[in-house]
Amino acid sequence: MTEVTRRGFLQGGAAVASGLLLGCQTRPPQARPHDLSTQEVGTFDTWLNVTPEGRVVLVVDKVEMGQGTWTGSATAVGEELEVDPLEIEVRHAWVDDKFDSFGIQGTGGSTSLSDRYLPLRETAARARIMLERAGAERMQVPVESVSARDGFVSHPPSARRLSYGSLAADAASQDRPKEVTLKTPEEFRFVGQDRPRVDGRIKSRGEAMYGMDTQLPGMLTAVVVRPPHAADRIRSFQADRARKMRGVVDVFEIPTGVAVLADSYWRARQAAKQVNLEVERRDRGSAESAALRAEHRRLLQAESGKTLRNDGDTQAALQGGERVIEVEYFTPHQAHATMEPMNCTIDATGQSVQVFMGTQAPGIVRDVVADVLGRKREDVVVHSCLLGGGFGRRFMPDVAYEAAEIARRSKGPVKLVYSREDDMARDFYRPATAHRFRGAVDAQGTALAWEHRLVAPSLLGHMAPRIGGALGPEWMRGFMNATASGFARMVPRFTGPILAHEGAENIPYKVENVRVESVLHDPGIQVGIWRSVGHSNNGFVVESFVDELAVLGKQDPVEFRRNLLAEHPRHIACLDLVAEQSDWGNPGPGRSQGVAVHESFDTVVAQVAEVNVVGSQIRVERVVCAVDCGMAVNPEIVRSQIESGVVFGLTAALKSQVTFEDGVVRESNFDRFQMLRMNESPAIEVHIVPSRHSPSGVGEPGTPPIAAAVANAVYAATGERLRELPLRLQA
Repeated sequence: MTEVTRRGFLQGGAAVASGLLLGCQTRPPQARPHDLSTQEVGTFDTWLNVTPEGRVVLVVDKVEMGQGTWTGSATAVGEELEVDPLEIEVRHAWVDDKFDSFGIQGTGGSTSLSDRYLPLRETAARARIMLERAGAERMQVPVESVSARDGFVSHPPSARRLSYGSLAADAASQDRPKEVTLKTPEEFRFVGQDRPRVDGRIKSRGEAMYGMDTQLPGMLTAVVVRPPHAADRIRSFQADRARKMRGVVDVFEIPTGVAVLADSYWRARQAAKQVNLEVERRDRGSAESAALRAEHRRLLQAESGKTLRNDGDTQAALQGGERVIEVEYFTPHQAHATMEPMNCTIDATGQSVQVFMGTQAPGIVRDVVADVLGRKREDVVVHSCLLGGGFGRRFMPDVAYEAAEIARRSKGPVKLVYSREDDMARDFYRPATAHRFRGAVDAQGTALAWEHRLVAPSLLGHMAPRIGGALGPEWMRGFMNATASGFARMVPRFTGPILAHEGAENIPYKVENVRVESVLHDPGIQVGIWRSVGHSNNGFVVESFVDELAVLGKQDPVEFRRNLLAEHPRHIACLDLVAEQSDWGNPGPGRSQGVAVHESFDTVVAQVAEVNVVGSQIRVERVVCAVDCGMAVNPEIVRSQIESGVVFGLTAALKSQVTFEDGVVRESNFDRFQMLRMNESPAIEVHIVPSRHSPSGVGEPGTPPIAAAVANAVYAATGERLRELPLRLQA
């Protein structure tokens, strides 16, 4: 019986739609190297090319991982080029300094569209003008009498028109306009409309290429058997039984473990179970969850931190307040748990090295692979595939490093695949953080003082040693690699846990006396970027403490916030909209409401959560969101991304955490690291604040406020204030 895969089912379904279903299964498409001729400047720009056949090809240097980058970029181009975005072919870019002079070419910080929106529109507008000039010259008419639309340059008086493709060569020889006039919002045809995604068709038909789909002739699949802890070292290993198993080609040691190569993933994985390691235990730091909590408490009380903000006289305000509160909050480590397993395919057998991978930083991957293989950067071609989830995990190059080490020993192409257990054990986790707040209100309930001390490690300190070599030119690569670790140890001493400050240092609330401090503490657990980075922790603790001050001041949480946000009209607009749409103060029967509002990545999101509490069980029934993200290029994608951020944040708020015992992760798979299920997901409404400003990010801002909104609703329901994640009520 033929095994039916998810992709095969989708491809078969496409045949049904065309009227015939045959009893066969299409193999996944073969990964093909980029046509290197596309690695030249396109007809009009590095990004944009119009072929003689009339195809409009857009090269996007920000990767598509579900956040809508391809669609947003195609919409920006289509609007000014007067082409339906669905008719534009979108491709991932090669690695080139033309896109990113720093050599990273990273996708993150919810900046893909906000960074490229105006440049792409300007590029497309120039291309349209050049096509119109070429068309006018060809038809020998004044350029003012022609216009471009839907792939043609038309001359209405003579009813003549010429296709973009027929004019492409002549248009490319035109002088580039130095200045262009872009459309006004009133003239938009595509921007601001709910439109299908440009990648929707290939994804629904099973034709989309993710890293896991890469198939190359003669390719082997590899898995790696690693010591329990990254600091441990292998003294020896025994693999005689593994080498004799069917399909196994080779077993050898690499710096991080023992690689097993076979003709399929299953055979490699089964053989890996027969590899026995003799491990030398090394220093695992203080990576024990119980001990970490105790140390966090000590640091909150005993250490004076690095001052990040110091307005007014907080100590005097605390002493003179009518009512004063002091509380502590804690957030745990979190894994990324991307649905597509981590993977990387490398063919190092030719003159150039071909790398196939879904990565948020192809420039870093290129550098790491070149370094391991002893090749020049220009010899390494990174084929960026679609990503089955990134969330910051795919910014780190650890998988590419291991794949390159294996490819160095392999005689053919090799694909390295992580199991879920592999990724959970070697993730770059969201940091665990601790927070102490002290606040005061006066007799009228007005906030007088805000003091926040946070304890966190340095993300920079963990990331720099792994990406440092990619941050300089080719001739500096050795120096950058050699000095990155020292740089990573030195800089946090001056900056503190800099990315952990996000959302804590610059709170929008008008309080006369504010002091924010940070304490650097690194327990030796590798950490990295997690969806919304520092905002994911601080959105919870800041918005929860605002609620505590509202209760202390005996005020309604929405009114309390509104009074403190007078200098931030975008926040007030979101707060008012979410209060109206949620019918604030009138939750459904058996429900309670909680509110939170937070700005991250230049986007403001307000959320009201409605919860139902039965015993110790918290069920989120409804979440209403209001978002100001500037111009909503595609409102449906904005809504989808905010919904995604809510569900992602609810998983961290209610279900998951990563804990350590003797330095080893206890949650090795989804049986212990649980995700929010479909039947647990609330009804989610997203309302967009109208705006004419340039778009800001939407991939991450939906995540930071949701845990606080839920915790505040739980307090309204029970009177119990939950100050650590995941949220747990007393039984």
